[in-house]
Amino acid sequence: REGDEIVLTVMEHHSNLVPWQLLAQRTGAVLRFLEITDEGLLDFTQFRDVLTEKTKLVAMGHVSNVLGTINPIQSVIEAAHAVGAKVVVDAAQSVPHFHVDVQQLDCDFLAFSGHKMCGPTGIGVLYGKLELLEEMPPFLGGGSMIRSVERDVSSYAEPPAKFEAGTPSIAEAIGLGYAVDYITEANLAAIHVHEQELLKYTHQRLKEIEGITLYGPSAPHQKMGVISFNLEGIHPHDIAGILDTHGVAVRAGHHCAQPLMKRLDVIATVRASFYLYNTLEDVDRLCEGLRRTQKLMIRRKQ
Repeated sequence: REGDEIVLTVMEHHSNLVPWQLLAQRTGAVLRFLEITDEGLLDFTQFRDVLTEKTKLVAMGHVSNVLGTINPIQSVIEAAHAVGAKVVVDAAQSVPHFHVDVQQLDCDFLAFSGHKMCGPTGIGVLYGKLELLEEMPPFLGGGSMIRSVERDVSSYAEPPAKFEAGTPSIAEAIGLGYAVDYITEANLAAIHVHEQELLKYTHQRLKEIEGITLYGPSAPHQKMGVISFNLEGIHPHDIAGILDTHGVAVRAGHHCAQPLMKRLDVIATVRASFYLYNTLEDVDRLCEGLRRTQKLMIRRKQ
């Protein structure tokens, strides 16, 4: 309601920002934002200052999709619960990379997507504590989410069925199930160790490139498998385009995190992502591609 506060961070993906903006516009709630340090870490001291009895909800990414920063989500949840606030965790960038236990975290809600974990697009998972789901009204009406229907009133199925109206995404659900099995068999602990080795090696190699700026924590244990960077004097989209011709796939742009781009004082970055299928040789190809990009752009400017 009006005057209630929702706490977010400047690192949030738009999918964990825009919905709360819409809610605030509709109800009169106030959005409060946590800043980050120059190294890309959450300013946790500010978090304790921002939390008050007005705080009703804390919505935070477990891992930044731009910086790779691993947020201290356990401490965040404990501090939020101490003032009576509920916590929504965006785990799209954490669930595919290391073990996440919702009961151990004691989070109120947690969401992640299928396509970030080798699954199909168009499907995701929302976990919620049962007592909270029981209190919430359905947001869609239709078949499968009802217990009984009369002319003037309906009664609803128990959670989670009451939130799943209509024909479900059957093919996508099957694909997501296979993706979960695949990652489980590959072993999340092994995936985590592999990514940490890749991150350490990539940081070492990228620092050898003149004119490069790296964003986010430099210590591998403080982040997951994404590295964002820029090359001096070259637009990120040009970098991505040239790398593509060398068989290296990266993403360039604001990565659905425009407030973070403003905090970094850039219009965009290049983002290299790593997962269980990447190798040290892939990192070498990336670095060689960046050097070729620099040489090409220098010739074009001459």
